[in-house]
Amino acid sequence: MQTSTTRMQLTHPAIARTCKEAAIYESLLKLDGARVLELGCGKADHTRNIAQAHPSAHILAAEVDQVQHAKNLGAAPMANLGFADFGAESIPLADASVDVVMMFRSMHHVPPDRMDAALCEIHRVLRSGGHVYISEPVFAGALNDLVRIFNDEERVRKAAFDAVCRAVDKGLLELVSETFFLAPVQYRSFAEFAQKHFEITHSVRNVTDEQSAAVERLFNTHLGPDGVKLTQQMRVDLLRKPG
Repeated sequence: MQTSTTRMQLTHPAIARTCKEAAIYESLLKLDGARVLELGCGKADHTRNIAQAHPSAHILAAEVDQVQHAKNLGAAPMANLGFADFGAESIPLADASVDVVMMFRSMHHVPPDRMDAALCEIHRVLRSGGHVYISEPVFAGALNDLVRIFNDEERVRKAAFDAVCRAVDKGLLELVSETFFLAPVQYRSFAEFAQKHFEITHSVRNVTDEQSAAVERLFNTHLGPDGVKLTQQMRVDLLRKPG
């Protein structure tokens, strides 16, 4: 794991540590008793893990994808976890009502022309001294090479990084640290990869037969006895609202 507290970097030339993301946010944040807002929670895997590990925390997880939001509401309830359907650029919460805002791979899904508004809203709902945890995939690596064939996110990921930089440059938020790590990813078959990346509800992929075939050919070059094991390069920007 590489950590910087001096300047922001879009990527890092040598990311060494491989770990699950829980190891990163648990090392950076104090979540016991915290009022936590997660934006763009998706399937809410991290959300539920945090709620279980920190029963004294109070978590609200928001998702704009109505299909996934309905699934989240239909899952087994947890006493300290609630779900809502709103976007980061329009948060229906009171000023200074949140201790921690978390975004797991979701900032680049905010429309680029609304990213600045989203960060202003995050600043508004955070208490003074509260933290923002933003994790984003780095546009590099073997998994990225597979995904970019049908979903090239270089532009939107750069836009998300630039928006965070602008918020820091304006003094809206302070950079506490920037952490890079490798997240392990495994697929037992190409069918599993396709199901996870082609058949999604929050975006329209429209993967062509030609693209699918190209992805499968590259996928098979990584195939081993246990399927395909890769890592995804990740960047975590930990920010703080000036107090």
